[in-house]
Parts: sequence; C-alpha cells; structure tokens
Amino acid sequence: MVLSKKHLEFLEKHEVCRLATASKDAIPHATPVIYALDGENLIIAVDYDTKKFANLRENQNVSLVVDEFRPNKAVMIQGRCEIYEKGKEYLRLLQILFDKFAFYRNNPWGEGESPILKVVAQKAVSWGLRE
Repeated sequence: MVLSKKHLEFLEKHEVCRLATASKDAIPHATPVIYALDGENLIIAVDYDTKKFANLRENQNVSLVVDEFRPNKAVMIQGRCEIYEKGKEYLRLLQILFDKFAFYRNNPWGEGESPILKVVAQKAVSWGLRE
C-alpha cells in the first residue's frame, strides 16, 4: 500500500489537486483538476483537446499534489496514469465521478466523450500530517 491511512483521510477531505504531466520531451505542464478516490487511485475526467491529455498520450508518468496553505499540509503523489475512454471500467469510474460531483451528475456524458484518468500511486510523500 503506497498511501497511508493518513494520506487517504487527507485526500478524502479535498477534491482539487494540481496535476503535473510532461510531454515526451519532458516539458512539464501543471493544472488544477478535481478528483475522486477509488481506493488508492485518483480518478480524474479530462477533455480531449487539452495539453495535459496530449502529454498523457506521450508520457503516462504524472505527479500531483493536494495541499492546504494554513496550516501547511500536503500529499504529493508520483505515479502512472491509465487512460480509459470506453468499456466496463470506464463506466465504473464514471459512476464514481457522478457520485461525488453534483456538477457532473447535472451535466452527464458517456463513453467516448471525455477520457477518464486513473492515477496509480507509486510513491507518496506528505508533510504536516501526523502519521
């Protein structure tokens, strides 16, 4: 288990992270996105015509951070991103997003309309959390 109980508790209390991707040439790109948890995995919906999605097509390594400024607390995760566009797993992940976010429920979409990312943590570092 990469994420500790404290990490998961912290992540459950938040819904925005900063997702960092990089192109095949290692040019970084960071954007805020909303996420839901699926066990230890972070689930994120993106649009097809974004730089982050273009980067992920070239390089599935990602990093993200969920943080608070006062008091200073954060969880930083490095991992691999799996991309889903259709199928049984896509629909399962889509339901997780619909369950968490009213905006998504009120503006639903289906297979092939918006990719869903599953960030599989390989390393996690935190600060300000009591382990």
